[in-house]
Amino acid sequence: MRIDKFLKVSRILKRRTLSKEACEKGKVYVNGREAKAGCQIKAGDVAELHFTGGTVKFRILQIKETVKKDEASSLYEIIE
Repeated sequence: MRIDKFLKVSRILKRRTLSKEACEKGKVYVNGREAKAGCQIKAGDVAELHFTGGTVKFRILQIKETVKKDEASSLYEIIE
């Protein structure tokens, strides 16, 4: 799955366009490397998202095309 889609499905970011913009601006890293919107991810990868107020680092636990709002947080775990 692409990182921009994962950020939207997991509800880390609200819209896929926001996810794509974050990738284009160099605010998303996967396994320590800057990620483009089309970067393919898998379970076990570690991703970082840099916001204006700080950084969120999380491990991807599972990949699903769609999830309910209540289950979205089961796709990842916050590391720092």
